[in-house]
Amino acid sequence: MEPELSSIKKATQYRRPVERPFTAEERNNVTILIGGLTNKHEEFIRAVFQGSGHRCELLPAPDQAAFLLGKEFGNNGQCSPAYFTSGALIQYLRTLEAGGMSRKDIIDNYLYFTAGSCGPCRFGAYAAEYRLALQNAGFDGFRVIRFQMDDGIWQKSEAPGLNYSVDFGMGMLKVLFLGDALNDLTHNIRAYEVNPGETNRVMDLCVRDLCDHLRDYKAPSVMAKMPGWVASSLETSEFLRQLLICLYKMRQHLRGKEFQDVLARCRKRIDGIAVDRTRLKPVVKIIGEFWAQTTESSGNYQMFDFLEHEGAQVQPEAIGTWIAYLLAHARMQLYPQRGMDSKCTEPGRWNWRQRFRNELGFQKKRALLAFGEHLYSHLYKQVIRSLGSAAHALVSQEKLAHLADPFYQPLARGGEGYLEVGKNIYYHTNKLCHMVLSLKPFGCLPSSQSDGVQSAVISKFRDMIYLPLETSGEGEVQAHSRVQMALGEAKTKARVELQQALAQTGTRIDDIRAFAEQHSELRRPLYRIPHKPGVAGVAANFVFHVSDLMAGRQA
Repeated sequence: MEPELSSIKKATQYRRPVERPFTAEERNNVTILIGGLTNKHEEFIRAVFQGSGHRCELLPAPDQAAFLLGKEFGNNGQCSPAYFTSGALIQYLRTLEAGGMSRKDIIDNYLYFTAGSCGPCRFGAYAAEYRLALQNAGFDGFRVIRFQMDDGIWQKSEAPGLNYSVDFGMGMLKVLFLGDALNDLTHNIRAYEVNPGETNRVMDLCVRDLCDHLRDYKAPSVMAKMPGWVASSLETSEFLRQLLICLYKMRQHLRGKEFQDVLARCRKRIDGIAVDRTRLKPVVKIIGEFWAQTTESSGNYQMFDFLEHEGAQVQPEAIGTWIAYLLAHARMQLYPQRGMDSKCTEPGRWNWRQRFRNELGFQKKRALLAFGEHLYSHLYKQVIRSLGSAAHALVSQEKLAHLADPFYQPLARGGEGYLEVGKNIYYHTNKLCHMVLSLKPFGCLPSSQSDGVQSAVISKFRDMIYLPLETSGEGEVQAHSRVQMALGEAKTKARVELQQALAQTGTRIDDIRAFAEQHSELRRPLYRIPHKPGVAGVAANFVFHVSDLMAGRQA
């Protein structure tokens, strides 16, 4: 007999539990925990938070024990980044508890600041999974504060206690530039350093110097430098006054003497590292899921250190590429909705006024996003130039989307979208690496989609060495074994390339080394070696360049 309708329990919509906010009154007492990026980025972020009056500490790099803790207290079937991060959080909080702090004090006086997003993958649920794992571990009520990566410039603050200001925003922008540039320089130089460990020692000094700048520098206000009559006239327009103050502070942060001086000191230190570019090193480009290709921990099997130990030069992708992708993808998504209003409704054929308003709104948004792309790339180039112009510039998103388009629809969302396919083709066709290694968590849906597409890419580019690798938190030995097999092919390709360079120039490697010994500038890491089309390896390009110098073909 069917139950009466009145006896059936009415379904209710699930609502996310309301979390206790981080308020301005708590700013002096609450410590913000951060983690999940590269070591240099995290050090710089801590300095910016501290400079804005916040207490901030770094989570230790997650290890295998953290992964097991995350699996113990988290849901089944999560990405390895969720397990590693939640486990590292639990480890840190347990350390505080072992030091004598009560769980209530820990929950009241600490919070975790992380990125959030949405889309066809589990990343959108990371914050909820962190809270669940912490609750199961006995830290119910511990706050996890997010900033939405997909919201970009339309960010909504979940934490009024965060002291957002122009100085804070510009400091975080410099964090992205400096972290990417120094990471790129570190990997490019360390593989060829003459004195083992020198690159790390120099970079540690640079990071310390830059952290002091990010922590202490506050841009002056333009109002104090203006004549009194100009300042008083601006009082009538609050918008113009704030805009002028913001633009002036931006210029002082990025082009001011204080910032340029600290970059000049770093450049001088870095250029003092002795390098030997005649060493044969296959270049391995790292792409893949954001966290897996960025972390320097057990989360990707310590892959950067492993590759360098195996004799490779590693080139991880810059975080700035992801920032540029978000801006470019938001701009691309505008075009299918062109002519529509905010509710995706197209006006009538003869409603010219509404059509004009819709087109004006489209052009404004398109121009804003295009300007953001251009400005970010331009400012990044300026920082690279100040550090000696040896780091790699960001690749054009238009170019990457165009390369991926025959295989992957650029408007498709999820994960890195068209980036994985576009980057693989770009670095191969331009001969900028010998091998591409794509790191991603196990079962990562967007990356699984791109892996299927990559089979079609490889079938077209027969000499491409592309290896997708899932980082499950387990199976490290098998993963390293697979990388060694692919790396063997990359080493062969690099060796053949060097032999061809020596044969074409009619030189011997000993002659190249002897010439470099006589010319100290060739042993400086910031000396620019021209890239010969079709040649990926540093040693082969160095042979072509030095042979030209020996023959007097270049000054």
